Amino acid sequence: MAEELPPREAMEFDVVIVGGGPAGLAAAIRLKQLAPDAAVCLVEKGGEIGAHTLSGAVLEPRALNELIPDWAARGAPLETPALTDRFLYLTEVSATRLPTPPQMNNHGNYIVSLGNVCRWLGTQAEELGVEIYPGFAASEILYEDGRVVGIATGDMGVGKDGVPTDNFARGMELRASYTLFAEGCRGSLTKQLLSRFGLREGVQDQTYAIGIKELWEIPTENHKPGLIEHTIGWPLKSDTYGGSFLYHFGKNLISYGFVIGLDYSNPWLSPFDEMQRFKTHPDVRKHFEGGRRIAYGARALNEGGLQSMPKLVFPGGALIGDSAGFVNVPKIKGTHTSMKSGMLAAEAVAEVLAGDRPAELEAYPEALKESWVWEELSAVRNIRPAFSKFGMYGGLVYSALDTYLFRGKAPWTLKHAHKDNETLKDASVAKQIAYPKADGKLTFDKPSSVFISNTNHEENQPVHLTLKDQDIPIAVNWEKYRSPETRYCPAGVYEILGVEEGQPRLQINAQNCVHCKTCDIKDPTQNINWVTPEGGGGPSYPGGM
Repeated sequence: MAEELPPREAMEFDVVIVGGGPAGLAAAIRLKQLAPDAAVCLVEKGGEIGAHTLSGAVLEPRALNELIPDWAARGAPLETPALTDRFLYLTEVSATRLPTPPQMNNHGNYIVSLGNVCRWLGTQAEELGVEIYPGFAASEILYEDGRVVGIATGDMGVGKDGVPTDNFARGMELRASYTLFAEGCRGSLTKQLLSRFGLREGVQDQTYAIGIKELWEIPTENHKPGLIEHTIGWPLKSDTYGGSFLYHFGKNLISYGFVIGLDYSNPWLSPFDEMQRFKTHPDVRKHFEGGRRIAYGARALNEGGLQSMPKLVFPGGALIGDSAGFVNVPKIKGTHTSMKSGMLAAEAVAEVLAGDRPAELEAYPEALKESWVWEELSAVRNIRPAFSKFGMYGGLVYSALDTYLFRGKAPWTLKHAHKDNETLKDASVAKQIAYPKADGKLTFDKPSSVFISNTNHEENQPVHLTLKDQDIPIAVNWEKYRSPETRYCPAGVYEILGVEEGQPRLQINAQNCVHCKTCDIKDPTQNINWVTPEGGGGPSYPGGM
């Protein structure tokens, strides 16, 4: 087939940025501030900037203050100041308020829709002359002489059988002197770069979580703008890392989400159903009374911190934002650090383009180590692995010691104990979990949730969830773990059919995929490989998410 295709058309730029999230947009803006004549292109697989952006989100404006000091005058959508922090420990029937850890003090921060912040950043970038192409998925890295020289966007109009349809359109080559990868957590091209250039050599494995989110509209009399509430404890067992966030913001909106570390061990656990069950707690359900759910989404998160950060530069480019992993886990924030990483990479690119530096971007990691980002992540590096090592209660005790006694400067660095895909117990020895049936008012099922995520994929296209070995889903996943992919996927993509007939088989409903990447991370044998579908496919998150 490849020999029959026409050659791609090519466009030349100084810099190509892959991904229209906070890091990619911050890099584009900073680069044009420093090098106004530079040709900068940004591609985003979502149908518009912000369509695939999902986060809590409480925004610490530190990086934004540096990037666009007059953001308020320019109309940035930071409209709900953080006013009240509540940190709760839950049992099944009670809630105990705990002291708010200093990392979770949100004084001076804002509760935002990160999608709307990205849409606004996109307009700022375009005003500076950045060319932004939403709806185009970067599907291939271009190399010449061992150096990255850009990316190619995916072909459009290819059928399920891999043959071009009548709507076929060849992808474009976007060539550049430097390419910055800002794909977010578990980017498909970033995975290739990590392997090709050995960027993970000498660092610990990344560890992840899945975050599942709902947006609710509630009655005015129940709305408390600026309220921030986090919980730990029920419904999770003490050996499972996770908790909730709940933010009142905007016009009668609640941003609610549940996060579970993907190093959990019980194959019967369903993050989606834990998220739904949580809302039935007597101290939680009151937030939603009289309200209606208006949006849903899910996304994997990097939690490895500083010790899991790969080498950031390679010939022809760099990793920025959560392509590398800049989340401050105990602070429950990563937008400000990701934005700063993009800004520092842009500054390194600008120096090289001006002829003030050698050809590669080593100035970027050097500057990062001298920045407040490195200081911040170094101070919290031991907290997430402490929960894996000591469990929830031991992790809380260690975190208090690390924060108040050592002040983030303990003379050791804890290691992450394992890869997330290696932790599942056999289904035969793990305790099954009985989840309550959805009531359609407070709790919901996966199909109705996917529906309000506005997820859509062109039906006649190659499946973007690929299997390296077609036999493993039954021979390993079903026989040993009873197909955990049917539970850890928050969108009902994976189904096991034919069980009653004694001939189980896996069905992949790729059209349901919300691009969370959990399957790519948690699959026990790493048999599932997530690749980009046609550009513009996937969820389309509205303003507010």
